[in-house]
Amino acid sequence: MEQTTDQLDIEAIINGDSQAFAMLVDQYKNLVFTVALRTLKNREEAEEVAQDTFIKVFKSLNGFKGDAKLSSWIYRIAYNTCLDRLKKHKKEIYDSPIEEINEVQVADMQNALDAMIQDERRNMIKKCIALLSPVDAALLTLFYFEENNLNEMAKTLNMSANTAKVKLFRARTRLGHILKEQLKPETMKSYGIG
Repeated sequence: MEQTTDQLDIEAIINGDSQAFAMLVDQYKNLVFTVALRTLKNREEAEEVAQDTFIKVFKSLNGFKGDAKLSSWIYRIAYNTCLDRLKKHKKEIYDSPIEEINEVQVADMQNALDAMIQDERRNMIKKCIALLSPVDAALLTLFYFEENNLNEMAKTLNMSANTAKVKLFRARTRLGHILKEQLKPETMKSYGIG
């Protein structure tokens, strides 16, 4: 869906068109649920977060400026909602007496730890990407963090899809070298890199 169509749908939703909002939910529900499930690793939690995300999207549509893709904006809301959920559960677990902690809470703690490890890994990769040239950094960010395909990346960076493919391959290679230089061997193993 093009940005102009997104803008028209957003205006329709803001003006009270519930069918336009239902279409938006239908279009992005898989994206939101996938983000939630990957982050929380719990189906029920992911379903609740997906609902919360669309409530936030509905309430925040007035603030959508259109300077990013609508899918990226919704992705960011979903991800932040997941982080809020993880923080809430972490606080609830730490506020409980130790004898009241059950298997579900232990699993939730493991999910939170897994999410923290993923965030740490993502942050380390982002720091290493920042050491690359602007074009390499842009390609890797668009591909991995914005989940753009080659054609979208090529359009954004004003190059052909073939050029983007070649440059992306080279950028991945350079990133691999930087990661090896930046990380100690035992850390690389914990990240699943070495």
